[in-house]
Amino acid sequence: MTFHAGFDIDHYPGDAAMAWLKANTPLVWCASYLAPAPNHGDTSWSGRRAALVAAGWGVLPVFVGQQTTGRGASTVTAAQGAADGALAVQLAQAEGFPSGSTVVLDWEDGSVPQPPALGYIGAWIAVVDAAGYAPGLYCSHVLADGLAAAVAPAEIWAWRVDQAGVHPFIGDIRQLQPRDPAGCGVAGASIWQYEQNVVLSLPGTPCDGLCVDLSWATKAQP
Repeated sequence: MTFHAGFDIDHYPGDAAMAWLKANTPLVWCASYLAPAPNHGDTSWSGRRAALVAAGWGVLPVFVGQQTTGRGASTVTAAQGAADGALAVQLAQAEGFPSGSTVVLDWEDGSVPQPPALGYIGAWIAVVDAAGYAPGLYCSHVLADGLAAAVAPAEIWAWRVDQAGVHPFIGDIRQLQPRDPAGCGVAGASIWQYEQNVVLSLPGTPCDGLCVDLSWATKAQP
């Protein structure tokens, strides 16, 4: 099987950086943050899907909804999940993502979700699915199997990293070794985020100092 490298960054890194990465690295897809969302107000990715697709990028829409821990933590309920699912659908449609596209809910909490959280996630997934999109879920590899059984997302994007703090990227971003997403420990994972907060050292390029997360996916258009 062929695996496909991608990256995510919360703000749009600029046209020059995107063009350089496309021309010089194995990266073939990027996450695009739907905004304004409950915990992602930066709209710098908005309105860029058509140009990115034309440039040859696979584009994965990500919705950062309510969270139960950390900055932006709020009370989660099934009713709020349904409302946020409707917002995610509205934003995805506005960006031109066609029916059948995967739309990912970003679930940052790495602890075991309680019933209200499961209600929130499940309701979000149900609304997105009913609108004709394939609901995906970004979560810890520790939680992925349990969440998949409880709320049945179409796709799982699991993170499993050696270090989460900001650190320099070791190696050459222009030469990445493919990784099977199942290597994250979740047999059904479609995407494995194996690096978080890595800073690229590429002097003389528009990507020097860029801090990104890196993933491998089973599809070029996750």
